[in-house]
Amino acid sequence: MSTAAGKVIKCKAAVAWEPGKPLVIEEIEVAPPQKMEVRLKILFTSLCHTDVYFWEAKAQNSVFPRILGHEAAGIVESIGEGVTELVPGDHVLPVFTGECKECAHCKSEESNMCSLLRINTERGVMIHDEKPRFSINGKPIYHFVGTSTFSEYTVVHVGCVAKINPLAPLDKVCVLSCGISTGLGATLNVAKPTKGSSVAIFGLGAVGLAAAEGARLAGASRIIGVDLNSARFEEAKKFGVTEFVNPKDYDKPVQEVIAEMTDGGVDRSVECTGNINAMISAFECVHDGWGVAVLVGVPHKDSLFKTHPMNVLNERTLKGTFFGNYKPRSDLPSVVEMYMKKELELEKFITHEVPFVEINKAFELMLKGEGLRCLIRME
Repeated sequence: MSTAAGKVIKCKAAVAWEPGKPLVIEEIEVAPPQKMEVRLKILFTSLCHTDVYFWEAKAQNSVFPRILGHEAAGIVESIGEGVTELVPGDHVLPVFTGECKECAHCKSEESNMCSLLRINTERGVMIHDEKPRFSINGKPIYHFVGTSTFSEYTVVHVGCVAKINPLAPLDKVCVLSCGISTGLGATLNVAKPTKGSSVAIFGLGAVGLAAAEGARLAGASRIIGVDLNSARFEEAKKFGVTEFVNPKDYDKPVQEVIAEMTDGGVDRSVECTGNINAMISAFECVHDGWGVAVLVGVPHKDSLFKTHPMNVLNERTLKGTFFGNYKPRSDLPSVVEMYMKKELELEKFITHEVPFVEINKAFELMLKGEGLRCLIRME
């Protein structure tokens, strides 16, 4: 049991005081976990584009001051009332979406969209009492997607914490708590390509490359990467991508290019950009009769998906997915085991590393479009 159990912990956190301004390393107070909550010691975190999006606060309501961060790994420091599945010392991944195990979604074998704990980007407080657990000199500091991992200690609802193999290296598996699992699961759990099939991946950022990795693991024979940045093509070969298409190189829609390359269309496609035109192309490039397209990217709120109804009537299937259809508590431990068995390679996703005090460098790298994942070492 932690000597600080039941007490306020003082620690360092990177606070976003206002939109687009560099994070400031501050000493904060972290309150003890309340009912169905867990306090975690974060050892490693990484920067995901979603953190940057809400830090910039360009297209949505963002709450400030706030502690961002949601892709991380750590150890349970103490537990609140009612927590039975975790004990201090457990190695865990905090996750931006949850699994209460009691709602209709959690009881469904088909859904992972927990009614209680699914992502809420506007909530800056804990569900139990609608108060934050962070403060500076009595002033509240708000949470982000229920995780707030840019802090040495954080408080998370137990339903958003996946207990994992204690032998798994936390500096590698931390990237499984968001982007990599999202792309991987979109392919393995939703698109489900068969051995020898063809797959098109739209967008070759970290999520798209994780989707390509899923296609590689499934035994796809052709993995076609589609991206507007040709500089990404060489790197993508490490993730199983066999061919590349840059839509800017053609004077016809990219779905027509892919259909010509593949004698009528690919068997599966996975869209990881959030661009509505890429989404339409991803759907229209799959083969009639059996093709399945999976949408992963989040589009602009005013976007409309337009395609001719015959594309559906000709037996193409369009699917969406959230966090790769993984239930965080039930499924993430097995994804960690894929890494432990050397089936899944995570090292190639981690292209940079910075100490916590230099966290703003991670933002600079992402804004420049350099690398895939920047690991932030808390100690």
